[in-house]
Amino acid sequence: MFGSVFRMRVQAGKKDELVRVMMDESRTPAGMKAAYLYDTGGDEVWGVAVFDDEASYRKNASSPEQDKEYQQMRALLAADPEWHDGAISAWPGNR
Repeated sequence: MFGSVFRMRVQAGKKDELVRVMMDESRTPAGMKAAYLYDTGGDEVWGVAVFDDEASYRKNASSPEQDKEYQQMRALLAADPEWHDGAISAWPGNR
């Protein structure tokens, strides 16, 4: 598995709108296993996106559909998001 942990600082009063954009179920990228958002309070959101492998993660990241979603999200953010990409290993009990 491969994915990203990310942190987004949202413009004041825009968090609900950002969450709506991010949780839109009209598009599920090929190879995506799961995605989670963590509301840590205030104007900040953390999340994780998990894909089958790095190739499907990178293919999604470079797709026009993902760029369109990103532009919608970025318009609601106070700054560029922080992305931490990497290989994912599951604990033995989660396999």
